[in-house]
Amino acid sequence: MTFFGIDNATVTYRGLRAVSNVSLAVGEGRIHGLIGPNGAGKTSLLNAVSGLVPLAAGRILLQDCELQNMPAHRVAASGVGRTFQHAEIFSDCTVLENVMVGGYARRRSNILGDVIGTRRKNAAEREVRREAEELLATFGLRDVRDAIAGDLPFGILKKADLARALMARPRVLMLDEPSSGMNNVEAQEVIAACRRIAGESGVTLLIIEHNMRVIMDLAEVIHVLDHGEKIAEGSPAEVQKNALVIEAYLGRRAGHA
Repeated sequence: MTFFGIDNATVTYRGLRAVSNVSLAVGEGRIHGLIGPNGAGKTSLLNAVSGLVPLAAGRILLQDCELQNMPAHRVAASGVGRTFQHAEIFSDCTVLENVMVGGYARRRSNILGDVIGTRRKNAAEREVRREAEELLATFGLRDVRDAIAGDLPFGILKKADLARALMARPRVLMLDEPSSGMNNVEAQEVIAACRRIAGESGVTLLIIEHNMRVIMDLAEVIHVLDHGEKIAEGSPAEVQKNALVIEAYLGRRAGHA
């Protein structure tokens, strides 16, 4: 049985089809890539899965649960996390505080307890901080834990954004260009971290990535979109040899060649 699936998803904007009848089957604890030229519909598909835009048709399935009619906060509560192409960071907070925010998304609390500082609330705070510190170490961010986020380079903020998303303990995590703005060393750190996340935590990853070296090295299965339609899927080796994929990226003449 498919752990996480997108079934004939269609997304329209004012009558224009951004995504047309796309289906993906994603295995639990596996790393899948989603690639395609600019305007292929990749981010639109993730937006629909996240509940940020409605599906015109199709279904989103997480095991036996249908997500397509849920608002974004309920999709997140169901176990589907998301990062964006541009890191969404609280610029006036420290890196540690930004990462800790992800832990509060799953913490149950009440207003009175938070105001007066009950023993349970204080224990929860300590646990969130401990988990955040571990993720900072995973992504090589321990040295900047107390730095103000707005003062840091974009590559570091992308790693902090990913760490924060993991604090919510998603079952599926969708990443939109996690290595953008990073140098080669930072990108390799993200690759290693993603492998650990999938292998040790069992988090399923669906990754949009324009850096072909990164995605070919990281993904077990790659799905390819072009003009809103899925044109190929398979292992990295299979996708690299696919004539439709070559044509989509390099043009019709290269495809015939």
